[in-house]
Amino acid sequence: MATCSRCASPIGTETYLLEVENALLRAGFTDVHHVRLCEVCKREAANQGQATGATASPPSAELPTTAMAVSRRDFVTRLAGVASVAGAVAVGLSAATGLASPSEPRKHRWGMVIDTRRCVGCQACMVACKAENKTPPGVNYVVVTNNMLGERPEDKPVFSAKPCFHCEKPPCVDVCPVSATFKRKQDGIVVIDYDRCIGCRYCQTACPYGARYFDFGEDYPAQTGDGAYRPPSPEYNQFRVREHGASPVGNVRKCTFCLHLQDENGEYDRAAGRWPACAKTCTGHAIRFGDFLDLDSEVSRLIRQHQTVRVKEEFGAEPNVLYLL
Repeated sequence: MATCSRCASPIGTETYLLEVENALLRAGFTDVHHVRLCEVCKREAANQGQATGATASPPSAELPTTAMAVSRRDFVTRLAGVASVAGAVAVGLSAATGLASPSEPRKHRWGMVIDTRRCVGCQACMVACKAENKTPPGVNYVVVTNNMLGERPEDKPVFSAKPCFHCEKPPCVDVCPVSATFKRKQDGIVVIDYDRCIGCRYCQTACPYGARYFDFGEDYPAQTGDGAYRPPSPEYNQFRVREHGASPVGNVRKCTFCLHLQDENGEYDRAAGRWPACAKTCTGHAIRFGDFLDLDSEVSRLIRQHQTVRVKEEFGAEPNVLYLL
């Protein structure tokens, strides 16, 4: 188990951290020390930067929204400048952001149990997710994979849906240099603050499940007239219109368990249709969504009654998406 370079607290397996560091170095990033810091030390480092008088403009003003606009050397130089301010933890975010404060007590542990025996590979979940979240080309919050069991050609394919796994120990949170991605303590959902995100894609590299996507600003062909079809996304209840030069273009995006469908108390209502689009639309009822802290929920009953597996459990992320084989 690897430990924080400052406080020596456990932060993950050494093998995984080395893989993340090597991947970032191969991508041209020279400053990878954040990989070796726990969240507490990352915040302290940011606060120390402020105490010494370090100043920087907000990330949105200091950096362009796409990594293509600057060289890698310039990007890393500017990243070091903004980290002292933007690296502070995302605690007490204003209501205007649509993201609840991560300091609230834990009420839920939302997650999924996906039954690969029921999944028929129809991809209805992918269509429903795009329709619900208005995601652009190349951004898919859930994908359906097709794997073979064994090496024999007569083996049947195994279809399975793959959303964000909303891990209990998410590696994406640990590597974010500006704390734009964090895990909500009240319900365990991992979220991204688009106003903080600087598009460095550290989190995309760190995610062992490939569940994060970069918004390059692409659009689907125009539906009517000459203009591009850009409906606002309900994500985080922000209803942002995707415009070039404005978030979430130039940000990393991911599944939110349709967080915007929660009520003011952080609850979903399946009967009223306020339920993650993929689970609500699954034709084979393969995607089961619920609260693992509720012992009477469907997902809790499934893990008691059946043998479930976690994907890539060796990374120690403790995903909240489990599979029935």
